[in-house]
Amino acid sequence: MRFLFDHDVPDDLAFALEALGHHVLKLRQALSTTAPDDDVLRLAAEQDRVLITCNRDDFLTAAKRVPHHGIVILVRRKSRALERAAMVRLLDAAGESGLRDNINFA
Repeated sequence: MRFLFDHDVPDDLAFALEALGHHVLKLRQALSTTAPDDDVLRLAAEQDRVLITCNRDDFLTAAKRVPHHGIVILVRRKSRALERAAMVRLLDAAGESGLRDNINFA
């Protein structure tokens, strides 16, 4: 799968997903850190990527205005290892078809 990581998503999750064969683009590689959320969703859609973010409220609102290819809201946990495990569980349970064009929480 192809993912776009919002600025607030820990880099170590990118390394874990890449090790599993997924492609990750970090937002800072493509847009300014001040880019509006709508632009972030548009970029993800244009590049056929599922957005991963910790910014729940703003992206749930933006998703009502802007078409997207899927959003994963990463819930902050006590450790990065727990966050990685939650993301891997979501991938295993939902698969690409469950992530694509949906909003999920990990």
